[in-house]
Parts: sequence; structure tokens; C-alpha cells
Amino acid sequence: MRPRAAINARHVAAFLPATFAALFVLCLMPPQVFAQANQLSRAVHLLDYANAEQVGALAVVFALAASTFVSEDLTCVGAGVLASQGRLSFALAASGCLVGIYFGDLLIFLAGRLLGRAALARAPLRWVLKPADVERSSAWLGRRGGAVVLLSRFLPGTRVATYFAAGALDTSALRFALHLLLAAAVWTPLLVGLSALLGAEVIRSSLAAGQSVLLKALLGGTLAFVAVKLLVRLSSYKGRRLLVSRWRRIKRWEFWPLWVFYPPVVAYVAWLALRHGSPTLFTCSNPAIPGGGFVGESKMDILRALSSSRESRDLVARAGLLPASAGASARIESALAFMSWHSLTFPVVLKPDRGQRGSGVAVVRSRAALEEYLSNAAGDTIIQEYAPGSEFGVFYFRLPEEERGRIFSITEKQFPEVRGDGASTLETLILRDERAVCMARAYFKVNAERLGDVPARGESVRLVELGSHCRGALFLDGSRLWTGELEKAVDELCRGFDGFHFGRFDIRAASVEEFRRGLNFKVVELNGVTSEATHIYDPRSGLLAAYRTLFEQWRIAFRVGAQNRARGFEPTPLRALARSLFESIGGSGGHHSESGLAVRRCCCAHVAGGNI
Repeated sequence: MRPRAAINARHVAAFLPATFAALFVLCLMPPQVFAQANQLSRAVHLLDYANAEQVGALAVVFALAASTFVSEDLTCVGAGVLASQGRLSFALAASGCLVGIYFGDLLIFLAGRLLGRAALARAPLRWVLKPADVERSSAWLGRRGGAVVLLSRFLPGTRVATYFAAGALDTSALRFALHLLLAAAVWTPLLVGLSALLGAEVIRSSLAAGQSVLLKALLGGTLAFVAVKLLVRLSSYKGRRLLVSRWRRIKRWEFWPLWVFYPPVVAYVAWLALRHGSPTLFTCSNPAIPGGGFVGESKMDILRALSSSRESRDLVARAGLLPASAGASARIESALAFMSWHSLTFPVVLKPDRGQRGSGVAVVRSRAALEEYLSNAAGDTIIQEYAPGSEFGVFYFRLPEEERGRIFSITEKQFPEVRGDGASTLETLILRDERAVCMARAYFKVNAERLGDVPARGESVRLVELGSHCRGALFLDGSRLWTGELEKAVDELCRGFDGFHFGRFDIRAASVEEFRRGLNFKVVELNGVTSEATHIYDPRSGLLAAYRTLFEQWRIAFRVGAQNRARGFEPTPLRALARSLFESIGGSGGHHSESGLAVRRCCCAHVAGGNI
């Protein structure tokens, strides 16, 4: 990386022509424009001075310019609404916003020129800028040159990283300043003008007839803000495809948030709780796991118990615990010692032992990546061998009164791929793909460092490596994969874990055929009572079919719990369960996993059922 030169008079002087040009535009305004500042002060009390009548236009410009440092869009919308009410001239509103936007963008450029990329690792820049974003912007600048400055003004989410990257590179300060002024001079009047037009329409409409000035301003501002955001999205291919993504996520129930999808399940669990006379009876389904695997259980303890017998040891992916109390350096050394002891090479899997929220699970492919993960991990961490091959979810249950258990659900997990054409970036390929666009933001996050890469024609690029629906894996109904051999193998594995009766295995196998035969598979995780029969997320599955499956799943959980209660096991008290839930939420350290997704979804059902 090229060392950053200190800012000097030459850099500052390069901005003077564009700066004077902006001031010259203000000086050409007629005197009556500046008189509008008094109307602004009296009408909406934006400037709280004792003698508001003497506030000049420059003070209004300064107030609007300062507001853009908080939110450019909101300031432009607010100024446009004021102009629509006649409280402020359009010229003054646009000029104030233009000055703030222009100088704010210049400051970002200067920060890149003065501080360089090394500053990205320090506060406050690390809070708002990611090195990967700056790298992508740098590559974008290299391909498109000065046009990038103009384009970024119309592409939300790219401005800060692009302007900082321009400063950190050898971009001409004078050329950048002129391009920036041109972009802001086009963008700002459009935004303010659209807001003024929509604001005036609301004021004239019957909706706002007879209403107060404040209510009219709020209605106009809200409508203008929504319209502006929509217009900005529609102005670019990426924005339009992200709108498609959002629409499809609304239309397809598999992407619905828990508060939309789970109310019927909450009601059914509440009914089961009343019927069985215990709000937490389901915790008896797995006496060997605290709370039945409701929340906060140690994944490492479950893996140890599952692999306690010689027969099951080879079927469970080898794993070790790296306690947070040991410190980052000690954990790194322990991780490397674990790999050496088991003759493992990279990649390996790192994940939180009690993960409930945040991304959490990661496939690390180098020592540097391992050190970075463990240096930032807040809680106890599991290191686990990476099991290649296909991944499946197997939901199993065994009634305590029966000798053999059964497979309730099989999920075939697929890792989506896009195919290069030799010209489009990975970001464009994701947006263009009809399935991938639904999870575009998740794929952007996972592949942040290579979104600007251009895959070769015919090259397949896998978008995710982990079998997590919330991170982009495709879940399919795998009932066709059921065989007696597979069910027998899973049942024998579970019988070695005394006290386990109900839950979902995440399994990796070298091939589908070996999986169906129950041979050479590796269990990478076992989730308890809050796991889901994830085959319901097959895009071909209907909403009612999904509810029927979940209702049946919870009916079995309560039935298993009732039989274990009859055998002498006591349900976890509701207060203790709630305490575990809140402790888990408060101390999760920002990790997240597929089981964490299920926990968050089912916690609402459990707590609501208990309250009822």
C-alpha cells in the first residue's frame, strides 16, 4: 500500500476554484431571495433567536448546510416542503442544501487524502466505513474514473466509501472537486424540487384541508421522503433489483419475519400448554439437555455427549472448546494445538458455543482469519473440523415408551451459485439471478470482499458455504432421501445419547448416496426442542403445509414431554426458563446461527404460551 502523503497547500488550493464557484452562485441571487429567511424563521421557528427578523440568508444557508451533516435526504425533503408552503424560496432552499452536501463530501475526500486507509482500523472511521467497501470503490474508480463520482451521487450506500477511496488514491483533487460540484448541482435541485412539488400537492389536497401548518408539513415531508427514496432506487439497476428483492421477500412466506409468520404457532403452543396443564412441558422432551434445548444450552456439551460412545465418535465432527476466559492469544494457541493434535488443516469452522444472535458461524481458511475471529469473539467459541460435501437437516424423535425412533423430516440443503459471463461483476450476477436476488443483501455481506470481481465466462461461484437459510442456503424437502438404513443409523446414534428424544441434526456427507445408506456422515450440530423441521422452507411448500408441519412438531414435543414427566422428570420452571432466555439475549455477544434463528422464532411461542 502506498504511504499517504500529508495534506499540504497544493491539495487545499485545488478546491478553491470549485469553492469560489459555489459562493459565486450564491452572490448572483437577487436580494428578494435572501428576504425569505425572515419568513422561514417566523413560520416554523427553525432559528430560535430573540430577534428572528434580523436573521440573514447566510444564516439560513448555514443552518441548512449544517443539517445535511446529519441527514442529506431529510434536510433536502424538509427544505423542499418549506419551499412548497412559501416559507422559503426554492433558490435559498436548494442553495443551503447544496453548500452542505458539497462541503460534506469534500471533507470525506480530504479525510481519505489526509488519513489514508490505515485510519479505517481506528474510531470513528471504523464505525461508518468498512475496508472492503473502500476496496470495492477503489476498483470501481479504477474502471470508471471520474464518472464514478457522478454515479455515486445517485447510488445510495456508495458515496462515503467512494469519496474516501478517491482521497486515498491518486485522484486529482481539482478534477474530483469539479465533478463533485456538478453531481451535487444536479442532485440537490432535483431532490428539493421533487419534495417541494409533492409537499405542495399535499397542502392542496383534501387530505390536508383545514389542518394545521405542522400537520401539513409532516404529511408533505413523509410523502416526499418516501417518494424520493423510491425515485433514488428506481434510478439505478441495483436499486431496481433490490426493490424486486424486497417485493419477493414480502410475497414469499419463507422470508417473512417471525412476528408475521409465527402468531398461529404461538396460539397453537398456548393451546397445547393449557391442554397439558404445563406451559413448559416441552422442556421434558430432552432431559439430558438443560431446558430441553430451549435456549442457552452449550453446543459443546451436546457434541461431547453425542460422541461419548466408541460407535458414535466417528460420526460426530471433532470439536474443541476455546473458553473466553483464556484470552485471545491463549485461544489462538489452543486452536492451533487442537488442529495439530487431530491432524487438521485449514479450513476449520469457528462458532459460538451458546450462539443465539449475530452471524457467528464462520469457515476460516487461514491462520490470519482464525486469529482475527478469535480476537473479536466475545464468548466461548467452538473450533470444529470442516466436513466437506453435501449438508442435510434430519429431524428425529423417539417416544420414551417406544424402542425405536423415527425421522420426522429431512432437509436437503443446497448452496446457491451464479455463473460468470466474463463481463459482469459478482454483484451484478447476484442481482440478475432470479433466486439469488431474493437474498441479495445476505450474499453481499458474505461476499463483500469479492463483489467487484468479474468471474470468467462459465465459471461457477458459490455464494455461501454454510447451511443456514437466513444466510442464503436453499432448503428443499428431502423426504425422497429417507431409507430404513438412514433411520436405523440415526436412531442408533441417538440411543447412545441417553436422555435425548427430540431435535434436529445438521449432517454433512460426502455424497447423497452415502447419506441415504447411513454411512460416513458427520454430525456438525444437534439442536433441541426449539429446532424446526426446516424442509418447510422449500420454495415449493405452501404456507398451510408449513403450519401443519409445525403444529405436528409441537404436538409431538408435548407428547414426548408428557411421557417423560410420567417417568419422573420435571419440566423446567417458567421463571428459570425466562431467566435463561433473557441471559442468553443479553450475553450472546452478537453471534448468530441457524439454531439462533429458530430460538428467536420459538421463544415468542414459549413465552406467550406460558403467560397464557
